[in-house]
Amino acid sequence: MKQLAIGSDHAGFAYKEMLKPWLAELGYEVRDFGTHSTDSADYPDFAHPLAAAVASGELPQGILVCGSANGVCITANKHAGVRAAIAWLPELAELARQHNNANVLCLPARFVSEEQARQITELFLNTAFEGGRHQNRVGKIDC
Repeated sequence: MKQLAIGSDHAGFAYKEMLKPWLAELGYEVRDFGTHSTDSADYPDFAHPLAAAVASGELPQGILVCGSANGVCITANKHAGVRAAIAWLPELAELARQHNNANVLCLPARFVSEEQARQITELFLNTAFEGGRHQNRVGKIDC
């Protein structure tokens, strides 16, 4: 079974909860890093542990959801080896995988519908890194 990390703050909680059973149907074992309610929560409290799990190789990929996706993306990208990308269109998720080998998808819950969130996620999970000329660029990302 494929493994996947997921996390959100309060603004992304409903989308996280919507995605989890759908991802399970697609064959993913989903590890939930929280939050576990709609009570106000600080996104770094969930983004850091998820990003650490991806950076260490404990989990291969992750999905973070917050209102704009900016906060979780900025936080996740503080971890060496994490390439978090915001996608509000399926094409952005596809390019993030193809060209940047992104390993954390950041979804803006306030700017996409549930159906769009599923489409974006599915494309992210099913698109391969192209390598080639992009490999050299990706190799220059970490400090």
